[in-house]
Amino acid sequence: MKRFFPIFGLLTAVLLSLALYEALVAAPTEQTMGNVQRIFYYHVPSAWTAFLLFFINFICSIQYLVRPNPIADKVTNWTVIAIGIAACVAAFVIRPLPQQMEPSSVATTGLAIVGLYFLIKKYFSRERVDALAVVSAEVGVVFCTVVLVTGPLWARPVWGIWWTWDVRLTSTLVLWLIYISYLMLRRFSTSGQTPILAAALAVFGALDVPLVYFSIWIFRTQHPQPVIGGGGSIDPRMLRVLLINWLAFLCFAALVSWSRYRLEILQREVEETQALEALLEPRSR
Repeated sequence: MKRFFPIFGLLTAVLLSLALYEALVAAPTEQTMGNVQRIFYYHVPSAWTAFLLFFINFICSIQYLVRPNPIADKVTNWTVIAIGIAACVAAFVIRPLPQQMEPSSVATTGLAIVGLYFLIKKYFSRERVDALAVVSAEVGVVFCTVVLVTGPLWARPVWGIWWTWDVRLTSTLVLWLIYISYLMLRRFSTSGQTPILAAALAVFGALDVPLVYFSIWIFRTQHPQPVIGGGGSIDPRMLRVLLINWLAFLCFAALVSWSRYRLEILQREVEETQALEALLEPRSR
């Protein structure tokens, strides 16, 4: 894995360079908004990446809470499997799907949830799941910050204002504040119950993610309607650039998370060693 890291880093750099060129040069200029629309290629992929990272944090937090209890762990496993099956069945039984969702997308999402949950469970111990939860929250906050910065940069020339207390904008800000609180709890609390309290907070905070995502469909908001799904449309050339940027952002998020995870594990090992030495030192004297 260590040998693969430089290769993956180089690939990520190439993708980010390509994404930059595609977003600023190759993508067609939007007729109404002009070049300011190009912020879209950073704003939307950052939001999608943040949602994915917060979802990983959500899965890790649940696993950290239920693993010590075999019954709760087993119930959670079957619940996740039931969610995946329900998503697949609903995708091809419910007609029409809400907001013109594609059946294949709904089924794929359900299967991805199941796959990601059991993939994390197989390859990460309980302590490492906790470390992954911290890392995904940290990197997720970074991408969520990009969302909150690029949004007003787009809104000022288009809406004439930097910020409005729109449902989508407000719920995104609340989501950011929840995970900032999560990180502050992990950083400054010294209680032995901190990981459990933080995991509970993360599970609560993840409930805001669906609200952020579906708010522009449920409520009448000033935020633009979705261009993918929900009856929206997008120029195929713009969609290609959007997906290239999202792939580049996903690789960059994975690269940063990988580095931060290794550092988190090393830091915990050092802290455990120091604590053990502190316990043994009085006896040696």
